[in-house]
Amino acid sequence: MDWTVLGGLAAGLVLATVTAPVGVSGAVFLLPVQLSVFGVPSPAVTPTNLLFNVVAGPGALWRFRRDGALHGDLARRLVLGTLPGVVIGATIRVLALPGPGVFRLLISVLLLPLGVWLCLRALTPARRLPLPAGELPPHTLTGLALAVGVIGGVYGIGGGSLLGPILVGRGLPVARVAPAALAATFATSLVGAAAYALLSLMSSADVAPDWWLGLACGTGGLMGGYLGARLQPRLPERALRLLLGALAAGLGAVYAAQALN
Repeated sequence: MDWTVLGGLAAGLVLATVTAPVGVSGAVFLLPVQLSVFGVPSPAVTPTNLLFNVVAGPGALWRFRRDGALHGDLARRLVLGTLPGVVIGATIRVLALPGPGVFRLLISVLLLPLGVWLCLRALTPARRLPLPAGELPPHTLTGLALAVGVIGGVYGIGGGSLLGPILVGRGLPVARVAPAALAATFATSLVGAAAYALLSLMSSADVAPDWWLGLACGTGGLMGGYLGARLQPRLPERALRLLLGALAAGLGAVYAAQALN
């Protein structure tokens, strides 16, 4: 078997196991690996990442649903907001941001704030945070989901990975946010992958996904997502958030240096 397939399977398994408990699909960290390790061209790396989400998503979602964690209207609101946003983001990605230099800079702009946010949430006691606890109003939540969907369509992460930390920062428990964020990521990734497939018919760039790598990473993520969702009640949440934040900030710093050189 080709080493790329084995490497993609292992990468998807490890990342999904670590990130699924906090509602992150792992795609936010898989994309730099695809760029630097597997050499997936830009912008084909984005639909490849969306393919990973489509294949990997059902593992964690099935486990969360089995445990009764996937309920309420939070997931529905996130999906309704992010679905149109991901189509807009995919169009922007293909027509306006095809260059790898600009894309690396975009990666750093997204990863650095996300990493710092996760670290602050892990290190700051909840009682000292100035933000009020509670869910955002429906119209505000929909608008936020739309904006995040646009970013997710450009970046290939579905959007849920960015919504999760924001909602947890509002005081919502991770046990409620994680299933909803993953549901939004899965739904928007389906739509985003379809949008890229249509856009590939109108573009001469490498817009089609790397099918073998995306399927390999997704298969690993399918298993890892189920495992991570099953382990969620047993994992130390504070340490896990700190790990994710440090990884995101580190990757963002690396790509910022590469983009500016």
